[in-house]
Amino acid sequence: MSAVLPVSPVVPAIAPREATPARRALRRLMRRRGAMLGLVIVVIFVLLAVFAPWIAPYDPIATSWSAVRKPPSAEYWFGTDDIGRDVLSRVIWGARASLLAGLVSVFISMALGVPVGLLAAYVGGWTDAAISRFTDSMLAVPFLILAIALAAFLGPSLTNAMIAIGVSATPVFIRLTRAQVLAVKVEDFVEAARAVGNPHWRIALRHILPNVLPPLIVQASLAIAAAIIAEASLSFLGLGQQPPAPSWGSMLNTAKNFVDNAPWMAVWPGLSIFLLVLSFNLLGDGLRDALDPKHR
Repeated sequence: MSAVLPVSPVVPAIAPREATPARRALRRLMRRRGAMLGLVIVVIFVLLAVFAPWIAPYDPIATSWSAVRKPPSAEYWFGTDDIGRDVLSRVIWGARASLLAGLVSVFISMALGVPVGLLAAYVGGWTDAAISRFTDSMLAVPFLILAIALAAFLGPSLTNAMIAIGVSATPVFIRLTRAQVLAVKVEDFVEAARAVGNPHWRIALRHILPNVLPPLIVQASLAIAAAIIAEASLSFLGLGQQPPAPSWGSMLNTAKNFVDNAPWMAVWPGLSIFLLVLSFNLLGDGLRDALDPKHR
């Protein structure tokens, strides 16, 4: 009599869930040390700007005639300026103006440039020609020169400086969006969406725009760095943040008169601009590699 062996049920193998494109891009970004270092420094500056009232040891606009141009010490870590204000507190509060200028300016640029570039590329014809010639005429003027002219026309203030920087950077987003849309609108999935009767606005906003966002995100991160430099330049010229409100550019404008006697007045705001701009550039390079669909 033969023994009957029990047969174990066959359990179907569960295929591992495939990673989404966003997760793959995040993993690629995290493998880039330069991008992660830039991200950490940007987060530190953002935290300093947000929690400036609690982090800054002194009032950034309070003067003390008994502490004029004091060198760095245990009491004043970054020293004091020409009228006794704490440099560390002014650097911390100045991060607000720089980050606000960078973010708001780029938001203005994208809000103006992306729809116009999308319209030019999707409609084509004389609309594309007119928008392209206008964009070329704006790009013929150097970015910083155009920003200075607009800021001088609008008047000296941080708000007007952000508007001037945003308008000056708009042609870059128009041209980039137009180029990306021209490449995407001839793809098969766009033709399929058009064949099933989707309206033009739905094709442009639902099928084309999401596929051109990655290069726009990369350009935005790089444009923030350029906007921070532009805001510091306008403040240095007296067209941005107005004294006594702290700004890295206006701090450098004051420090230029005391470089020999009080170099710390120029070192710390200059180093802050350098670190923040470098961090956004490193982050932008990492995002460019991480969001590249052809990356392996």
